[in-house]
Amino acid sequence: MRLGSGTFAACCVVIEVLGVALFLRGFFPAPVRSSSRTEHQAEPPAPEPSIGASSNWTKLPPPLFSKVVIMLIDALRDDFVFGSKGVKFMPYTTYLVEKGASHSFVAEAKPPTVTMPRIKALMTGSLPGFIDVVRNLNSPALLEDNVITQAKAAGKRMIFYGDETWVKLFPQHFVEYDGTTSFFVSDYTEVDDNVTRHLDKVLKRGDWDVLILHYLGLDHIGHISGPSSPLIGHKLSEMDNILMKIHTSLLSEERENLSPNLLVLCGDHGMSETGSHGASSMEEVNTPLILISSAFERKPGDIRHPKHVQQTDLAATLAIGLGLPIPENSVGSLLFPSIEGRPVREQLRFLHLNAVQLSKLLQENVPSYKKEPGFEQFKMAERLHGNWIRLYLEESTSEVLFNLGTKVRRQYLDALRTLSLSLSRQVAQYDIYSMLVGTVMVLENPAHPNSRWSELDVVILLGTMGHVLSLGASSFIEEEHQTWYFLVNTLCLALCHEIYRNCFLGDDCEPRRCSHGERGFVNTAPALQDRSIGHDELEPHRASKSPTSLNTLRGWEKWMAMASPWVILTCCRLLRSLNQTGVQWAHRPDLGHWLTSSDHKAELSVLAALSLIMIFALVQRRCSLTSKVAMALGLLGVYCYRAAIGNVLFPWQRDSKDISKGLIEARFVHVFVLGILFTGTKDLLKSQVIAADFTIKTVGLWEIYSGLVLLAALLFRPHNLPVLVFSLLIQTIMTKFIWKPLRHDAAEITVMHYWFGQAFFYFQGNSNNIATVDISAGFVGLDTYVEVPAVFLTAFATFAGPVLWASHLVSFLSSETSSGSALSHACFCYALICSFPVSAYIILVTSLRYHLFIWSVFSPKLLYEGMHILITAAICVFFTAMDQTNTKS
Repeated sequence: MRLGSGTFAACCVVIEVLGVALFLRGFFPAPVRSSSRTEHQAEPPAPEPSIGASSNWTKLPPPLFSKVVIMLIDALRDDFVFGSKGVKFMPYTTYLVEKGASHSFVAEAKPPTVTMPRIKALMTGSLPGFIDVVRNLNSPALLEDNVITQAKAAGKRMIFYGDETWVKLFPQHFVEYDGTTSFFVSDYTEVDDNVTRHLDKVLKRGDWDVLILHYLGLDHIGHISGPSSPLIGHKLSEMDNILMKIHTSLLSEERENLSPNLLVLCGDHGMSETGSHGASSMEEVNTPLILISSAFERKPGDIRHPKHVQQTDLAATLAIGLGLPIPENSVGSLLFPSIEGRPVREQLRFLHLNAVQLSKLLQENVPSYKKEPGFEQFKMAERLHGNWIRLYLEESTSEVLFNLGTKVRRQYLDALRTLSLSLSRQVAQYDIYSMLVGTVMVLENPAHPNSRWSELDVVILLGTMGHVLSLGASSFIEEEHQTWYFLVNTLCLALCHEIYRNCFLGDDCEPRRCSHGERGFVNTAPALQDRSIGHDELEPHRASKSPTSLNTLRGWEKWMAMASPWVILTCCRLLRSLNQTGVQWAHRPDLGHWLTSSDHKAELSVLAALSLIMIFALVQRRCSLTSKVAMALGLLGVYCYRAAIGNVLFPWQRDSKDISKGLIEARFVHVFVLGILFTGTKDLLKSQVIAADFTIKTVGLWEIYSGLVLLAALLFRPHNLPVLVFSLLIQTIMTKFIWKPLRHDAAEITVMHYWFGQAFFYFQGNSNNIATVDISAGFVGLDTYVEVPAVFLTAFATFAGPVLWASHLVSFLSSETSSGSALSHACFCYALICSFPVSAYIILVTSLRYHLFIWSVFSPKLLYEGMHILITAAICVFFTAMDQTNTKS
């Protein structure tokens, strides 16, 4: 039994998916979980060092604070507090920062800057693995040693309100809690009201030790409308009033109990200029960290500028403040300003405990730890500390004791800084065996050299190789859109050369089309080479009509063919101006920013309406009457949905007073999407029964494609609708004036679809930066977080460009030939052209795994490639299904 090339390609892609998954397991291993502290509960804390005398301080110091309140505002970036927005919208917080009893810091969050790994960093002090960006969707229980677990073991009563991620990470740790979903980004009011409604009751009670509040509204506003939205200011004012209520309540309680409390204001991550997060831009990694307590003395006129620290430093600080052991995997340093008001002996005791913990962690992870500068500094500080203890126990109060104490403190702080830096560099742990096995599986795709090449083949080969080689540089990954823009422009110029040569020199100068059995892109395997494949089967249009060329076209069609590459180039140039992406130029203004500003809502409304009309005109031509009506009503519903949520205006609506969540309108469109997809699927199944009716299958495939277009129109933001229009326009032009007249074979058509699909991924405004993923698309039509549809809608909106171009490829090839050969070879070609960058990138990432930008640049791209290969697998399975349909027909 011989496998068809489509089935063979689908099998290869399945193997490749398994290989990529195995490689990702090795590259992103599950973090090493330390054994629970309960096993080491009997282990006493490190005693105070002493030389020539014995110290009796062998227990943990008592807590510094009676109660601790952690107010975490999701996506609170540093300039929202320390910048002009803070002065304007958070006056009470600004007062505390500038004149109150507080210490202010700018805490750096390491990528990935998403909520779950940031909470882990705050509570464990360790650096979570990059794969936690995926686990963020459904957080497992945290088994690693952390402040919350330590507090529970010490009998602390903890209460939590806010993001349910905490409840998932720390199950059964809170005596009282109320979790809210963090993924339903359309809600930015109730999600915070559900937290605040508990405050008055809790603050009046004294039966708790730790109160954690996680507010999500600011993050949701960012995802919906960005950091420049007027809603940001209102939300910051709301947060400022809440902080004032908490602080005044804690102060009144301190007056009764005469013991200080601690209020911590922080963010888990920041917010990019587009309102998203996940990557490593300054706006995403810099978050405010403010420690507020009456224990912090402040002299009049004392001006303090926020110092830059690591987000992981909070875990050690909270542990010391609550009288708990520092989490054993913490790489953070104690924030010294929080203890600088304590006696010198206590200061040194706290610093020593932190240094001992870091030095133990270093010994467990670095075989040559004794040669590490941080370890040497720690031993020196410990010896000096012992001398200081000896003088102190001798009741020496001389200036020598003071000077030596200052020196010991400085030595400890230097050691902590160096140890923390050394440990942060040791976080990359790789399973090389899994990586190698996965790489071998990915590289098993067969290919054979090509014997005959046209100019277009050379462009395709060199472009593919150039793209693969570019992935070895971090700058080319950050700016990969430039590579694809260059490739599609070069492709257009090559097509222009081919068209002009055909027009002016005739068919005699056209290079002979070699059969697919000879071409390098579609040669499948030795077992397939003896399969007889006629020339007419491989050039898709020939099976249904006689061969044509540009010379047989009518006058205006010939001129359109000659102009088509330039029209496509113009479209691509306009699309480049719509969305700035990448890193270097992402901050520069573009047409998208201009359209989305509140001053140009009327212009955006007109553009959105015209775009929806154009989409209908370009799609409806091959749909059935029922689907045409559904498409028209669906596109009308898209506009109504955007008007309902305030993105665009109705002609009679001059303001945004009637803004809603648009649930009814979005679900209205979803019904038509499902209806069109159902109609197309029904036609495909019907074509299996009526084998002679080739038209039914063609219409069915086009209706499935048009249903996906309608779904994309719903999920795309209004300023991105022109991307969809130009995609449809370019497909129409190339179908009528390039692919058919020039008799391109399936391999070339497949590669062109792949290239344009990749280019349109970036035309949407996407990049290899996780922050550009528009997660708000996953909640269009949903009134609560439902994981499966939310993930599907987000993935489809992100990869709409490649998916729509691949869907158009299936529809085009199926409509131009009744034979399955073209689809079979297109399937294998698509799988092969996708496997090149994935295979090469896996090798590059393996060799660059200790690169400076491995977590901020290379790892996000690896996740994108993993997602892309899954989509490729789905596409190839669909190709194979169509191949089997054609074979039966």
